[in-house]
Amino acid sequence: MRDTILLSLALSALPALAMAEVPKVVTDMPVVQSLTAQVMGDLGTPVVLLEQGANPHSYQMKPSQARALQEAGLLFWVGPEMTPWLSRAIDAAGGKVPQIALLHSDGTHLQSYVDDDDDDHDHDDDHDHDHGHDDHADADGHSHEGLDPHAWLDPHNAGNWVSVIAAALAKADPENAATYEANAKAAQERIDTLDKDLRAELTPVKDRPFVVYHAAYGYFAAHYGLQDEGSVAFGDATDPGAAHLSALRADLKAKGVVCAFPEASHDPRPMQRLIEGTEVRLGQPLDPEGTQITPGPDLYDTLMRTIGGNLSGCLGQ
Repeated sequence: MRDTILLSLALSALPALAMAEVPKVVTDMPVVQSLTAQVMGDLGTPVVLLEQGANPHSYQMKPSQARALQEAGLLFWVGPEMTPWLSRAIDAAGGKVPQIALLHSDGTHLQSYVDDDDDDHDHDDDHDHDHGHDDHADADGHSHEGLDPHAWLDPHNAGNWVSVIAAALAKADPENAATYEANAKAAQERIDTLDKDLRAELTPVKDRPFVVYHAAYGYFAAHYGLQDEGSVAFGDATDPGAAHLSALRADLKAKGVVCAFPEASHDPRPMQRLIEGTEVRLGQPLDPEGTQITPGPDLYDTLMRTIGGNLSGCLGQ
C-alpha cells in the first residue's frame, strides 16, 4: 500500500505539459533504458547514465551526466538498492528531478537475497516481499542479505515496469498517451513471447544445480524453477572472504553442482580457481545488467535470451 501511494504521488507530481512536448528522459541502467526506449518508440531516445562495462553498484557520474540528470524531465531508475550513487546524485540535485523508482512501483514482485549457506533452496515457495532496506548491506558493505534489486530478471516484473513507464510518460506528455500505451502493449507481448521461449528452453535443465559469480540471479532462478546454489561474490559484486569461498567449494560436491558461470564484466579467474580439480564445467559468462550489450530497445530481450541460452548450453550437456 505504501508503495502504491508513493507511486501515485510521484505520478501526480509529474507536470502535464501545456504544449505537446516529449520529456527529456534519463535512465540509470541499460536494462531500464531498454524498457523505456520500447515505450517511447520514435518519440525520443532515453539517456542512460551507466556507461557500458561499468559496475552499476559503484559508479561515479561525470559532470556532463550530472547536468543531464538535473535537466531531466523524468528519471526512471531501479532504486537506491541497485544504484546508491544515483540516490546521492538525486539528493544533490535537491530532490527536484521527477523520478520513478521502478523497484518500488506497485505490482513489482520482490524477494530477498537467498542465503548461500542455506541448504533448503526451495524456489517454488512464496517469495519474501519485504520492502525494508536497512538490512541490505552488512558492516562491510556486502549486499548479500535483504532486498534483492535485480528484479527485472523476472519477466513479469519487466512487463509491469513497462506499464509503469507508460503511465508516467502519458502523465508528463498526455498528447502522446495513446502512443505510449500502444508501445507498452507491444513491449509486453514481446516479453510474454520471451518468457514462453525461455521456459521451454530451461525446463529440461531445472534439476541441474549451478553456481554463479555474483548473487544476481535469484529472480531468474525462482521464476524458472532453476537450482542456483550460490555465488562467488555478493549481491553488489564485492569480493567475498576466504570462509565464504571455502563453504562454496564444499557445496560444489555436496550439492552436485554441474556448471559454474563467470560474469561478463568481471575477472573469470576466481570462478576458474573455485572449480579447479572438480568435475564442474565452466559455462559462458552471464551479463545480468546488460553492461556488455549494445544499449537500445532490443537489449532486454537479448540479455534474457543470452542468460537462458548460456545456462541451458552448459547445464544440458
